[in-house]
Amino acid sequence: MTAPAPLLHDRPAPEAHSLLAAFVRFVVCGGGVGLAGSGALVLLSGPLPMVVANAVITVVSTVVATELHSRISFRSERRGWGVHLQSGMTVAVSYAFTTGALLLLHSVRPAPTALAEQGVYLAASALAGVGRFALLRVVVFARQAPGPAAGTGAAGEDEAAGAEAAGGTAAGAVPTGRLAMAA
Repeated sequence: MTAPAPLLHDRPAPEAHSLLAAFVRFVVCGGGVGLAGSGALVLLSGPLPMVVANAVITVVSTVVATELHSRISFRSERRGWGVHLQSGMTVAVSYAFTTGALLLLHSVRPAPTALAEQGVYLAASALAGVGRFALLRVVVFARQAPGPAAGTGAAGEDEAAGAEAAGGTAAGAVPTGRLAMAA
């Protein structure tokens, strides 16, 4: 006789589904920050030179987007300036990629139309965004595999088993057969 099949709602979500959901959250968060940054650029470009306004908006939007990606897109516990530096590096790589694509277009076509420039820029931005998503997911906000806890491993397990047999628990061992709550 075979065991009954588990119900569909009892199964964990497939990795492809969580990857797609993270990508959608990434696009929504990044797109929202991009739109807000675009509006802020219009407001700042009056009192500030456009280059300065763009630099300020780029830095601020990168910090905001990194926080949103950490908390919402990837649901990561990683925080701090190291994460912002790594994310900033992915922005720099994206900038270099889109700039390179536009320079390549201008080398192939010395006077491209605005439509051609926008097409190349948007295509390069989309590819850079997918690459940035991959880097953020795999490197910056990668889920850390749980490391071995104190008292685990072959020696720790033998110690815990011996203490259990004696009616107690070893230091760091979780009692079996009882509900243990971690603080």
